[in-house]
Amino acid sequence: MLRDRYPLILAGEPLSPNADLVVTNKYTGEPVTRVARADAEMIDQAVAAAVEAFESTRDMPGFKRQQILNHAVDRIEARFDELARALAIEVGKPIRDARGEVTRLIDTFRIAAEEAVRIGGEYIPLDISPRAEGYEAICRRFALGPCAFITPFNFPMNLVAHKVGPAIAAGCTWVLKPASATPISAIILGEILAETDLPPGAFSILPCSGAEADPLVTDDRLKLLSFTGSAEVGWRLKARAGKKRVCLELGGNAACLVDAGADLDFAADRITIGAFYSSGQSCISVQRVIAHRDVYDDLRDKLVERARQLAMGDPLDEQTFLGPLITENDAVRVEQWTREAVAAGARLLCGGQRHGALFEATWLENVPREAKVNRCEVFGPLATLQPFDTFEQAVAIANDSDFGLQAGVFTNNLDHAMYAYRALDVGGVVINDMASFRVDSMPYGGVKDSGTGREGIRYSIEEMTERKLMVLNKVGRKR
Repeated sequence: MLRDRYPLILAGEPLSPNADLVVTNKYTGEPVTRVARADAEMIDQAVAAAVEAFESTRDMPGFKRQQILNHAVDRIEARFDELARALAIEVGKPIRDARGEVTRLIDTFRIAAEEAVRIGGEYIPLDISPRAEGYEAICRRFALGPCAFITPFNFPMNLVAHKVGPAIAAGCTWVLKPASATPISAIILGEILAETDLPPGAFSILPCSGAEADPLVTDDRLKLLSFTGSAEVGWRLKARAGKKRVCLELGGNAACLVDAGADLDFAADRITIGAFYSSGQSCISVQRVIAHRDVYDDLRDKLVERARQLAMGDPLDEQTFLGPLITENDAVRVEQWTREAVAAGARLLCGGQRHGALFEATWLENVPREAKVNRCEVFGPLATLQPFDTFEQAVAIANDSDFGLQAGVFTNNLDHAMYAYRALDVGGVVINDMASFRVDSMPYGGVKDSGTGREGIRYSIEEMTERKLMVLNKVGRKR
């Protein structure tokens, strides 16, 4: 069970100055615990502590950073069931999916531990002309400095780990603002990290409002802002971030292309998971399916059949696939967008009904191009279907979006696979699987309104470090 109270973590120390933040069970809507809430003074203290601690973390040997991350792996494994249950309650994530996120959390920290001891560099020969004879250089990466992290509600453990793990591996200090709706997971991770040899002040985890967190965006003492959330908020933060480096992992309305000759049963199975896993509350949730006209009807029937079989209900029930959306207002929004699309000419194939914060798995076809369910990020259990005649047309339809995070392509045609890889305007193309496929070691991020920069441990370390060159004049030194 959840504890009655959870602290915030300021400069590595759990503190309970208040219990102002109420966390609800997203299925029942009832308050289940309270969390301490930070104020502006605490945030300033956290930033100052991170600046001071960076003098220690930047010089910490790789093996010590690895030990810290391996300790996190061990303690997460020991608290596995506690973490999974916390996710199911504070997010409304079905318990089987919650266990999956904890498993990925372990993977993410384990990868970070491995990368902590292999942040390398390169030797650069400079003798490209007579004037550079006797010169050579090396280039390696150094920790960037104190970082600010702002994370969303939908994967409040693993998306935190994708910022925290690389920062520890690189030798950066950090201040984290977790989502106010789901702070418990991050606090438990903070308690685990407080057991390690990280120096005092190396990290803080401060639940607070967006307004109170403003210094994480504007304070020049912080050298990087990494934000995961909506495009509207992310680009606004980037405009105000000043000189600091900014990484944005934002929204999407991911497309899956299903070519003639594809295995339709496999495609339907994977697309169903991609569209409705986590109740569609994922930035790479499958939102648009574009199928060759020759297979369109068969695929539509298979997708509708599978959607109707998905169990909806209590996240703690082992049979549940669809849990609640994060708030009832979000379910109301998805319901309204569905009705608007139908009123504009879309056909409702299944679902479309709201039950409090729950929303049925929903498929629409004949959706007008400008409908919100087509142009915007739904972030709910709703997806659309439309046919194509040529593969080039399918790619053009997929690219007709303000977003560009990932896309899936089901095809047996190698030329089509390679064309999709070249022509799809996205950060990642997944061949013969859903757009929502992700392994935590791979580079992950998007283009257009989907963001800038890349996550995935090694790629995040690149964002959190700076290349520094050393040139050596062998001829000019004293002998």
